[in-house]
Amino acid sequence: MNIFSNLLSQKAQPQPQPAKRQRRGIEIKSAREIEIMRQSSKIVATVLKEISELVKPGMTTADLDTYAENRIREMGATPSFKGYHGFPCSICSSINNEVVHGIPSRKKVIRVGDVLKVDTGAYYQGFHGDSCITIPVVDVTPEAARLVRVAEEALFKGIEQVKAGVHLAEVAGAIEDHVKFNGFTVVEEFTGHGVGRNLHEEPAVFNYRCRDIPNVKLRAGMTLAIEPILNAGTRFTRILSDRWTAVTVDNALSAQFEHTVLVTDTGYEILTDRSQL
Repeated sequence: MNIFSNLLSQKAQPQPQPAKRQRRGIEIKSAREIEIMRQSSKIVATVLKEISELVKPGMTTADLDTYAENRIREMGATPSFKGYHGFPCSICSSINNEVVHGIPSRKKVIRVGDVLKVDTGAYYQGFHGDSCITIPVVDVTPEAARLVRVAEEALFKGIEQVKAGVHLAEVAGAIEDHVKFNGFTVVEEFTGHGVGRNLHEEPAVFNYRCRDIPNVKLRAGMTLAIEPILNAGTRFTRILSDRWTAVTVDNALSAQFEHTVLVTDTGYEILTDRSQL
């Protein structure tokens, strides 16, 4: 899940976890904590895989939200997003020109040709998992299909750079280069982030080169939510009156993929890997 930087500076609303002071700085997870995160992330991966298989035209985004919340709770976790800074649902569901933070609704009917982003998180035994997929609904246009493909490729281009000793700028550069080479734009208002005890932790994980941020060196035991967002048109976005949903200013399509990733001495482990389910 992405979140606005100004929201992070505000006092948080009640969250689905025990109240405690927000930890600061980059956390290195212990072996025990990593194992718990494998479980929270597996719950997220399971829910997203199931949603990708059940989505069909005529369903509403509220249907998907209800399904996700029920499944997360059935597996012994609580939805990370519900109540987070006041967000009302268990998933973000963003369609077509909606970039991030779309609020599920009975009025939002999924249609043939839609580009549907579903982002969700699970809080299990004190730790979060976080992931997002983009689902092409039935017969999408060739350009929409290419946007979705390149968005997922960009995520893996970034993940492939992850290893202890590597700097985050290398992750950002790999993502940006792949996106630009394919003629799309990187949304800059939203970034990835550390994840663990808190849904959003340091460091910020940018998807483009930026001199104004610390170029953090990765260490084994760090857990990151890497999540590039691509637009088919301009990179610029605006926020709707619901104060959550971001949309492209030119109404062009947007796509996003996200994984929770563990940094290791030799590379990485994708904790939200759906292919292993």
